[in-house]
Amino acid sequence: MPLAVAILSVLTSVLASAQSGSDQTPRPWRNSSLSPDERAALVVKEMTLDEKISFLHGTGMKDLSPISPLAVNSNGGAGYVPGIPRLGIPAIQMSDAAYGVRQSGQNGRYSTALPANIGGAASWDLEAAYQYGALIARELRAQGYNMSLGGGINLTREPRNGRTFEYLGEDPILAGKMVGQVMKAEQAEHVIGDIKHYALNDQESGRNAVNVNIDKRSMRESDLLAFEIGLRESNAGAVMCSYNRLNGDYACENKYLLTDVLKKDWSFKGFIVSDWQATHSAAKASAAGLDHEEPGEIFYGDAMKKEVESVKVPMAELDDHVRRILRSMFACGVVDDPPQKSVVDVMGGFEVAQKIEEQSIVLLRNEQSQLPLAASKIGSIAIIGAHADVGMISGGGSAQVDPPGGNAIMPPGQGRTTWQAHIWFPTSPLKAIRAEAPHANVQYDPGTNPSAAAALAKKADVAIVFAYQWESEGMDLDNLSLPENQDDLIAKVAAANPHTVVVLETGTAVTMPWADQVSGILEAWYGGSRGAEAVARVLFGEVNPSAKLPMTFPKSEADLPHLSIVKPPLESTTHGEPDAWKKIAAGLPAFQITYDEGLKVGYKWYDAEHKQVLFPFGYGLSYTTYGYSDLKVTPGKMVRVSFKVTNTGNRDGAEVAEVYAALPESAGEPPKRLVGWSKVKLKAGESKEVAIDIDPEYLSIFNVERDAWQLIPGGYMLMVGGSSQSLPLKESVNLK
Repeated sequence: MPLAVAILSVLTSVLASAQSGSDQTPRPWRNSSLSPDERAALVVKEMTLDEKISFLHGTGMKDLSPISPLAVNSNGGAGYVPGIPRLGIPAIQMSDAAYGVRQSGQNGRYSTALPANIGGAASWDLEAAYQYGALIARELRAQGYNMSLGGGINLTREPRNGRTFEYLGEDPILAGKMVGQVMKAEQAEHVIGDIKHYALNDQESGRNAVNVNIDKRSMRESDLLAFEIGLRESNAGAVMCSYNRLNGDYACENKYLLTDVLKKDWSFKGFIVSDWQATHSAAKASAAGLDHEEPGEIFYGDAMKKEVESVKVPMAELDDHVRRILRSMFACGVVDDPPQKSVVDVMGGFEVAQKIEEQSIVLLRNEQSQLPLAASKIGSIAIIGAHADVGMISGGGSAQVDPPGGNAIMPPGQGRTTWQAHIWFPTSPLKAIRAEAPHANVQYDPGTNPSAAAALAKKADVAIVFAYQWESEGMDLDNLSLPENQDDLIAKVAAANPHTVVVLETGTAVTMPWADQVSGILEAWYGGSRGAEAVARVLFGEVNPSAKLPMTFPKSEADLPHLSIVKPPLESTTHGEPDAWKKIAAGLPAFQITYDEGLKVGYKWYDAEHKQVLFPFGYGLSYTTYGYSDLKVTPGKMVRVSFKVTNTGNRDGAEVAEVYAALPESAGEPPKRLVGWSKVKLKAGESKEVAIDIDPEYLSIFNVERDAWQLIPGGYMLMVGGSSQSLPLKESVNLK
């Protein structure tokens, strides 16, 4: 063998050995009988300083930070952390995955779009939430990812927030328990789960500069409580800190948030990853508790190494960051069971997405039992608006899932996803309704000319108007009205045909000046890959709607806690300049927002301020009816609330039975709060006994002086019913 060939052969063998991790270094951490903490500690002992630093940051992203040459090995997702082959530690491949895996089109892959997260929350179904997370995780692994960047849980303090569709509503217990199931499912599939955006990132406008002012009690009982519950339910491996400042400090260098609350009070064992460009320092952020910078290494690369070498960042502090990341990798199974790329189960994804959407559609109005439609009795149907001939709209930003074949409203080959493009999925309401009513004359009008649409509606037995409101990361809504004169369109159609049903495709609440003029209203949210099929099955009664609103629909913006969103001044923004990332990293000048509504988030605000709403939190109709009786409240370590629910109608269905509590007046709380629920399946005429044990924390207040939850002694009123404003059962109990 020639010498050059021999040398090349040896080098190739050595390189292959290093890449496969097959060197002779002893690896006691491969012993899966050890705890994740023990395994992580063993690895940290073997790591060099450079290897430790390499674990604290990503490899960059176009326009957001410089890009490292190591990024060439990225799987094409939002974040990539190179592994340590000599120690057998794999890379972390991260992908955005709010309602499905992002960037599949760019990477030549396919992803299922589930209903928007807010729609999933409307199901109030913990098993559906688990299936939601499991599907995302399966598709992440099939595409080669081992970490999810979904898990948004910011409460709907501000319904005009452009990311409301990514979140889980306005109540911390509902949001916390639902995200807990999503994360639990993802991690059961050996994907690291991530809950975000911690914390109070409740508007998009000026998110890199805004300083949110709020008192500790209010944040602990609202936004932070949602995170606390979600982490307790799931043991998520990561928490993403947010862009905004909170009470003066950036969230990603806020010691109160990251260390005092998250790591100490809640005993969080995972790691804290910054949102993309949300890191603004090395030593300060490290001391505050930030473990990992994304997407690049502006602060946690060479700058961090210098801080460690100068002992401004203690080695023990550095080791803790690294240990936490490794611990999550072991705990979530990504070391022992790395993903293997495979073909996504497309048909299985369709089935899950449609089933969840069927449970997420909220029936808001049904005058004179307009719905369900009887296909055998309808001769003609007018389908109007919202590109309903070809598709249904989806939410944008980093949550955006790419539709198969591209944007359904664009010509073939021209529908590539771009940032903040309005993307329709190829799930056609027109086709789905024609399939449900094959003998009816079903005609379509785009609604661009309201008079022409009204003329078509006038000739039809039923008119179904599809209306939409698009949302995205990186923007907020100016108002809650439907855009593009859709209110006028609906009013004209309703005037022409009293049998008008409106199907809303939105990611948040909308105002409805026409609500009393139409016979039916369905909130379908962003329906996902099989939204049209699910909507059609609800319209024609194959599915009995069971969803309830996870957020209040106000009558007008004038009823919101804040009349308008505070916008950033010019100096607190960037303007698309090439080096904008440098200005963001250095820290944009702060502007202020004060959440002086405090504890009064969502329905708690409307209750406390005695404001009438359009549709209340927890509200949703069914094609059957339900009765409540036999309430019994039993004090104990956990208060038990038991009652009977009866299906008093002639259709099988499922009722979300909700339990609220009014605390003693001395607690200083809003009038009531959700403390539990159960989704009860009932056949026509059937009754079931329901028992719900109430977590004592859900009945407590956060005592800032004690820095602890406190149950206030006194009289508590427990209320049970089908929405926050329909609570026929009430019983008081004294608690100590």
